[in-house]
Amino acid sequence: MKHPEWISVRKAMRTEVHLIDGRENVLDALRLMRAERATSLIIEKRTEKDEYGIMTLSDIAKQVIARDKSPQRVNVFEIMTKPVVSVHPDMDIRYCARLFDKFGLTLAPVIDHGKLVGLISYANMVMRGFDVD
Repeated sequence: MKHPEWISVRKAMRTEVHLIDGRENVLDALRLMRAERATSLIIEKRTEKDEYGIMTLSDIAKQVIARDKSPQRVNVFEIMTKPVVSVHPDMDIRYCARLFDKFGLTLAPVIDHGKLVGLISYANMVMRGFDVD
């Protein structure tokens, strides 16, 4: 029996990534997430030497809803994760999955030469991670 070939993060990642300024409030972020059907947003770098951040729906649930805060009064930068663990697009998805497991990640931005090129998640790895025909 032939085993499927493993692929790179580049082949499994999604390239549609939604960015937001960290100074935006959570309500505006939620509006963007709803409009784009996104479950996460990447927080833009403020300068070239800055790092990307990430905010997910679970961050909003844990840090806004559970703490009874107003989404209009909480800025994205207050609840985002930054710096975010990122992966290289040429990484083998087996190593990406191990990295996720080791650090408790569920998704990560894909960075190539300092530029955001995609987003990878466990779902992407499982659904697109095998080169099967």
